Amino acid sequence: MRSSTGRRSRMVRAAVAAFSAALLVAGCDDGSSGGSAKAAAKPSAAPKPAWNARPASMASLGDSITRGFDACSVLSDCPEASWATGTTVNSLAQRLLPYPQTSSWNYARTGARMADLPGQMRSAIARKPQLVTVLLGANDACRKEVADMTPVDRFRADFESSLKELRRSLPKAQVYVAGVPDLKRLWTQGRTNGYAKTVWKLGICPSMLGDSEAMDAAAVDRRDQVAKRVAAYNHVLKSACARDKLCRYDSTVSGYAFTGEELSQWDWFHPNKRGQRTLADMAYRTITAQGPPA
Repeated sequence: MRSSTGRRSRMVRAAVAAFSAALLVAGCDDGSSGGSAKAAAKPSAAPKPAWNARPASMASLGDSITRGFDACSVLSDCPEASWATGTTVNSLAQRLLPYPQTSSWNYARTGARMADLPGQMRSAIARKPQLVTVLLGANDACRKEVADMTPVDRFRADFESSLKELRRSLPKAQVYVAGVPDLKRLWTQGRTNGYAKTVWKLGICPSMLGDSEAMDAAAVDRRDQVAKRVAAYNHVLKSACARDKLCRYDSTVSGYAFTGEELSQWDWFHPNKRGQRTLADMAYRTITAQGPPA
């Protein structure tokens, strides 16, 4: 009886030992494989691109406003008075860049529309700037007839394709986009000014400013259509910029009411030197802010 009991006792102890060893092995395997799975399932998040408030170089794209048209003399570009790259108005380049005269480029062209942005962007990309500024769209709305205004879809396609080309070539380049100025507000302020009404008759932005004194239904509808188109353009700019982490859209430009003291004495349409400084102020605030505009 003792011998049989001893054998059973030894067998039980051996079985318990084997079972315990199996549990230990299984526990180690589960712990190590589970840890690896968790590590694989939670990769470290990619850092968000940081906005640099002090870029070392910039290229400016746009139309006659960025060329300083009519800011110095009648019917002439005056790039030295440009809000973006000028040398006489405390421009954005002068405020931001350590060497503005050798590290800023102005590819804007008087009369340019959004269809011209892809070509201007390619010129800018060749310089590899750290910041690109865009102020463009007024000429898309300022046409002889309302029907001639650039369709919103075409405006969007040209702007978005330009941004994509910039991203493919310069993924870290920053973009500042100014809203299209409020053309109807300009008409509201100038329509009671005798000089403004006279000079506008020369054909300045006829879709909005033509027959500036007319208040019949057709004239009101015409101006409303232009205002709606400008609002649609700005929505395109804001939406596309919001999808790009290194793009800032500035609505203060489109919402700003330029006064007669800030407009050219020759056309009461383009910013004069004072108006150009105002544009530089707005751009500088947006670019150097801690975060993008709300």
